[in-house]
Amino acid sequence: MEINNVSSEIIKPSSPTPQHLKTHKLSVLDQVAGDSLFPIILFYPQTCSNNTSLNKTTDLLKRSLSQTLTLYHPFAGRLKDEFSIDCDDTGATFIEARAAASDMSEIVKQPTVDMLEQLMPYKLNEKPSVAVNLAAKVTYFEHCGGMALCVCFSHVIADITTAANFIKTWVTFASGSDTSSEDDDVIKHAVFGCSSIFPPQKFSSFSRNVIAENHSNTAEILTKRFIFEGDKIAALKEKMGSESSSGYHPTRVEAVSAIILGGIMSVEKEADDFNHSHLVASIAVNLRNRVNPPIPEQSIGNIVQAGIAKLPIEKKTIDYRNLAETLHKSIEKINDEYLRKFHGDGEFLSNMNDVLEGLFDKNCRWFTISAWCRRPLYEADFGWGKPVWVSTVMKHKDVAVLLDSSDGKGIEAWVALPKKDMAKFEQDSGILCCASIDTSLI
Repeated sequence: MEINNVSSEIIKPSSPTPQHLKTHKLSVLDQVAGDSLFPIILFYPQTCSNNTSLNKTTDLLKRSLSQTLTLYHPFAGRLKDEFSIDCDDTGATFIEARAAASDMSEIVKQPTVDMLEQLMPYKLNEKPSVAVNLAAKVTYFEHCGGMALCVCFSHVIADITTAANFIKTWVTFASGSDTSSEDDDVIKHAVFGCSSIFPPQKFSSFSRNVIAENHSNTAEILTKRFIFEGDKIAALKEKMGSESSSGYHPTRVEAVSAIILGGIMSVEKEADDFNHSHLVASIAVNLRNRVNPPIPEQSIGNIVQAGIAKLPIEKKTIDYRNLAETLHKSIEKINDEYLRKFHGDGEFLSNMNDVLEGLFDKNCRWFTISAWCRRPLYEADFGWGKPVWVSTVMKHKDVAVLLDSSDGKGIEAWVALPKKDMAKFEQDSGILCCASIDTSLI
């Protein structure tokens, strides 16, 4: 697939940022998130038929992006130091590209990391020559008329909820909706800061290096998409619920996560150098409704914290229901009382050091799950219809990102593992039973 960039420019906010909002303070959760860019890729069929319509579409995207940056001004700023963003209206990157001879359906049906990476403004883990907090790239597939819009967000000021809200606001401006009719609180809290709730910390250089290394380790990593169809997830949830003596019934994410974690355990048990006694599962938990009073849903930043489940790796048959329920308990544990203890009285650094030490525990293998489900990404209609597929791409070691399938019932899991582990993971009985790899989406 050959994609050529035809233009690149910096998009500035349509209105200057007020002086009192020029500095956006980071929270400690922003600090530990790392400063890498994470992508969301939206695919649209038969969007444009000629150069005139292409130009109109590009102009609309750029104009509405400029309006959106006025509300989300930190995304047009630059990282000033480890404590703040300078909201100086420098702007966000916008790139237009053309794929003259390629058909978009080739990517959607059987995507690879290499294909998806070409749709990004920058390659994975590449440091842009000019540091930005947001970059977008629109690629027009001239052969079929389709379009892919990739939006990359700096993790230092955005979690998936922030990213989804940004895209929703961008769509609102692009579609010509009257934002003045929106609820005043929605606009007012679009750039709500959480540094007062989760104060920033002065990390040692060791801690910063460990966090950076954990986010950038991509050597010999293979990433693949596993599709869990809605009917199989429903059957899996029913089976797990019927086996529970406590009345526990898993969510879609918990059920799929249990299958993935079981697959990792199988890989460990079959390894020639099997030396891990536990699998430590870390799953990102949205904190907005878990503190009292709740944090507005439109708040930007990394308002997430990891639920951590330590799972013994044993030779006996894997109990998927138990894995799901243990993961569920680690999520439910994160409530207002827990968060106040974790972050209060200067205990955060001590608790964080315990987490960092766990990363180096040779008896444990860590695996991270990030669930992007139930976000309105498939509702992103800029004026030419809703996307037929929403995806991401990453190369982080021992990570799974879960997204809704286009019907809202299934889940697509992007799993990144060392190459030596992926072949075994694909052949795990739980994965073979519940997931497929090469399923056509359109």
